[in-house]
Amino acid sequence: MNSRLTILFVAAALAACGPKPDAGKAPGTAATPATAPLLLSPEDLRVVSTSQLASGPVVSGSLQPERRADLRAEVAAVVLQVLKDNGEAVRAGELLVRLDDTAIRDSLGSAEEAMRAAQQAFDQSERQVQRLKTLQAQGMTSQQALEDAEVRRNNSQSDLVAAKARVVSARQQLQRTEVRAPFEGVVSERKASVGDTVQVGRELLKVIDPRSMRFEGLVSADRMGELKVGQAVRFRVNGVGDGDFAGTVKRVDASANAATRQVAVLVAFADAAKAPRVAGLFAEGRIESGSTQALTVPETSLVRAGDAFHAWRAEGGTLKRVALQVGERDARTGERPVVSGLAAGDRILRHPVGTLADGQAFELAKPATAAAASAAK
Repeated sequence: MNSRLTILFVAAALAACGPKPDAGKAPGTAATPATAPLLLSPEDLRVVSTSQLASGPVVSGSLQPERRADLRAEVAAVVLQVLKDNGEAVRAGELLVRLDDTAIRDSLGSAEEAMRAAQQAFDQSERQVQRLKTLQAQGMTSQQALEDAEVRRNNSQSDLVAAKARVVSARQQLQRTEVRAPFEGVVSERKASVGDTVQVGRELLKVIDPRSMRFEGLVSADRMGELKVGQAVRFRVNGVGDGDFAGTVKRVDASANAATRQVAVLVAFADAAKAPRVAGLFAEGRIESGSTQALTVPETSLVRAGDAFHAWRAEGGTLKRVALQVGERDARTGERPVVSGLAAGDRILRHPVGTLADGQAFELAKPATAAAASAAK
């Protein structure tokens, strides 16, 4: 009996502590919890405004150095030394690769000995001609003997010239066993190692001058009529901050690629000192053949569903889902022009994330200084 009374007492106490029905609600009607407004800071909103939108063909490509050299083997030999590796700086004329020159030195020594012998033979034949000329003038020898001596002298002279040419060739081959930097720069690619047997034409190293970077891009052949030398270009380089680079068109190829239907364009940096020092970085921008004023919004403020776009406009304390018609993305700024759906001065969410509902209420958070002043009161 005591245990049953205890259980009834506990149940009555729990019932007394439970939630009570809302005032004004009919018995049996469920209570609806109030939805808290979305709290936003001023930084979460962006004011739509007009800006200058560049119009012109999009150009994409990569950064490449103007001064670059593919150093190849000019003699067939074994690699003895590779003195520089990828990324290392080099000076003009600095030794980079040394090839085995044993056989070439032997050939040079043989050629020099043959040249000395040919020189001696020529000197002797020249003296013989001079003696016969003296004797012939005195009538002590025949004209035929003099002519035969002159023929021998001419033949020995030809042999001497050929011997000198062989010496020059051997010395040149000896110089080619030492591969040197053609200009000041850095080694961008090493393709040979000690012990490799290289043939004539084998690539050994690539040297570039990182101070001579330029933008080598491609433009659709459909926009070729808009291209002119001297046009301004604004472009971004992947991996190099968020800023834009300025440049000018220096050259436009006269023919398009038969496979891609694109035209090569060469763009020089407006400030060469600010150009990145790394070759091969992807770059994309726009050649500014014209400009217009238009409402623009960044892609981060747009929500895309298939081919449709919409944004969230903050108006009168609520969020409104607004369908937009936008134009082509500006490769330079990453923004899109708004054709319809928004007006100048509208406030939109800068980064719409999470689950949002059309008509959802919001409140702007007070700045930290204002909140502190209110708390002090």
